[in-house]
Amino acid sequence: MMAKKKNKLKIALIIIIITVAIIFSAGMAITSYLMGQNFSRGDYGDPRYMTDYYYEHYSGDYPRTEVSFKSGGNELKGFIYGGNNDKGLLVFAHGIGGGHEDYMKTLIWFVDKGWRVFGYDATGSGHSEGSGTRGLPQSALDLDAALDYIESDESLNSFPVFLMGHSWGGYAVTAVLNFDHEIAGSVSVAGYNDPMTMISEFADGMMGDSSAAYPFMWIYNKVLFWNYSDLSAVDGINSCDVPVMIIHGTQDGTIGYDRSSIIAQRDKITNPNVQYLTLDEMHSSMFQSKDSIVYSDELNKEYKSLYEQYGEIPDNVKEEFYAATDKDRLNKPNEEFLEQIEKFYVEILDEVS
Repeated sequence: MMAKKKNKLKIALIIIIITVAIIFSAGMAITSYLMGQNFSRGDYGDPRYMTDYYYEHYSGDYPRTEVSFKSGGNELKGFIYGGNNDKGLLVFAHGIGGGHEDYMKTLIWFVDKGWRVFGYDATGSGHSEGSGTRGLPQSALDLDAALDYIESDESLNSFPVFLMGHSWGGYAVTAVLNFDHEIAGSVSVAGYNDPMTMISEFADGMMGDSSAAYPFMWIYNKVLFWNYSDLSAVDGINSCDVPVMIIHGTQDGTIGYDRSSIIAQRDKITNPNVQYLTLDEMHSSMFQSKDSIVYSDELNKEYKSLYEQYGEIPDNVKEEFYAATDKDRLNKPNEEFLEQIEKFYVEILDEVS
């Protein structure tokens, strides 16, 4: 009898182990697939269907120098604008899903103000190598690699270095403060504090409640980034006395103002040189002029009516729609917003000069 009971227990234990192994394997397979989909390449879109001005539009008046540097196993492309400017070096970290040219109107604005600007495309983005963007900590690792390059380049390393980033890049310009670089000042626009909180918020938006998937997402992030998997913006900010400006919009539907954002962690920030700017804006709208936002809303309504008319909008109709847009009007930067950022940088320059 005892032998039979032991055999039954052994069989039950084996069944439990096999079941757990199957659930774990399935969970990891699904997680890996979904992560791969969400962190796919961030390429520039089809120019026929774009309203943003990319570098080609500015190339005649704003020559740039292309450089390359390694991040992990990928070669990343960096671009220096305003090569004769000497006010300071502004290093810009872009958001996920595209590249630095998505922010050309902002970069050109700073070039016109006398800044030398270093824009680069992160792993799996724009002109850089990589089959995908890998994950949320990657932006900080790429910025670390960019700063290593800058510090090795004699044409760049004599300038005070200022950072600015948006979203994925907004995390990068604060999390990179965990590394050993001489940074004069940093501005984070709509950045998240740490990868797992951000992943959970995104997953909740898709699934309603992602708590059951959390262990799989944690393991995926840990295996991929290991020691950097929990690299946080707050830790970076608190590790130094670098002046930092944290900017976030209360209407941000991508990185929640009260949840995953850096600004939501302000009570944990001890660096005395941090400023906060809260705006009644969405995730990316703070870079747009007020007029361009109004115009964008008008265009969105027109495009929606075309979709309702055709369902699948024919290519020729889509091309005509985009060709008729007033791109000059759409690409006016939010000067008032950028002036606040530049004032922050200039005050730092005045203190160190």
